[in-house]
Amino acid sequence: MDRRAFIGTLTGGLLAAPLAVEAQQAGKVWRLGILSPSTMPSETALRQSPLMQKLAELGYVEKQNLVVEYRAAEGKIDRLPDLAVELVQAKVDAIFTASSPGVQAARKATNVIPIVFTGVNDPVGLGLVASLARPGGNVTGVSTLLAGDLVAKQLQLLKEVSPRVSRIAIVWNPTNPGSAEAMKDTEVVAPSLGIKIVPVAMETPSKLSSALATIVRERAEALAVHPTAPMWEQRTQILDFAVTKRLPALSAVREFAQAGALMTYGPDLVDHVRLAAVYLDKIFKGARPADLPVLQPTKFELVINLKTAKALGLTIPPSLLQRADQLIE
Repeated sequence: MDRRAFIGTLTGGLLAAPLAVEAQQAGKVWRLGILSPSTMPSETALRQSPLMQKLAELGYVEKQNLVVEYRAAEGKIDRLPDLAVELVQAKVDAIFTASSPGVQAARKATNVIPIVFTGVNDPVGLGLVASLARPGGNVTGVSTLLAGDLVAKQLQLLKEVSPRVSRIAIVWNPTNPGSAEAMKDTEVVAPSLGIKIVPVAMETPSKLSSALATIVRERAEALAVHPTAPMWEQRTQILDFAVTKRLPALSAVREFAQAGALMTYGPDLVDHVRLAAVYLDKIFKGARPADLPVLQPTKFELVINLKTAKALGLTIPPSLLQRADQLIE
């Protein structure tokens, strides 16, 4: 079953809920905590986000039957534990977060309030859930599973466009468990593709200048950027730099291609957030996170930025263009 069909199945099941349950929830105002490692969005941006749009489709209207408590770490991961405690103190009914550090901080702050996540590579390995099928606690969500085979695919795609590339800088955050795991996978698969990895650590936004200087000093021929904080917030600056230095750049999510990366290959994170909204709806209606299986990606998308390719003087092979899910022109 594809994910859109799965969403339809879940929402259809919810519409069939007993009238007694619907009556019991009438007049209830739900409090949703959002814990973000990124920057605070504007009110308009929040309202237009995939999470809020899907919740609206499911009948949750902000300032009517939904109150959102938003806490943003502004790219400073060490702030997340205190922000998670603030959400608990605000007595939210559930917490949504889209990063491994966010889930870890929320879980440390509460083992009672339901936590729904996206953006976590290995929730079992991180000890967040007992198993994907039966999470067993107050945490569930959608795993990204950015494993070694996905990293290998990204590097192979880069090789198709630029076969002579052999030295790739990886911009990563060693304090982020997902980023650290992806780096391990990259170090394992890169040698088989004839690629030398240049690790470029970037733990906070203040490390941007030193990270870019390292890329130049190490004579990198291409660039891969992990889609985690603080690289997410600094993606425009990083990718503008890559074009200026004529470095092909890749990442795992389409937003990086939209910001100027040559290409991205990975799961559809927008769809993941919408699935998380469905889980929040089920939890508000009485479901327990312990009984909601952690979902896994079933579709991966390839996005190619033709404007960036032109700026870099690269020709994208026709076979690769045909396989692309989106071309940015």
